[in-house]
Amino acid sequence: MSNNENKNKENEYQNDEKKSWSDILKKVASASVGATFMTEDAIKKLLQDLPLPKELMTSLLDNAKNSKSEFIKSLSSEVATYLKQVSPKELLNHLVTNFDVEVNAKFKFKPKKNSSLKK
Repeated sequence: MSNNENKNKENEYQNDEKKSWSDILKKVASASVGATFMTEDAIKKLLQDLPLPKELMTSLLDNAKNSKSEFIKSLSSEVATYLKQVSPKELLNHLVTNFDVEVNAKFKFKPKKNSSLKK
């Protein structure tokens, strides 16, 4: 092999290594950001083909669980705060005043299987 061929192969190897680390970091970042809205199994599936140490995988899954928990607590707190300010009477008055109510209903009575009714 010539000196140029060796340099080309070395550059290809370095580029492949950079790409693989780049891909790994992208997937880890994606999993971290999206973990709040993903199940644990979905996160595992996303990261399973990456050559990550078990400790790092465990840490990422724990962080995902904590992020999800914190997000849900924060969201529920915000919704509760908002709902405390809502007056059901005012809301109902607004709806009745500004909207027409349209109801489509279908009722069907069927005798129960164990019914003692005579036909």
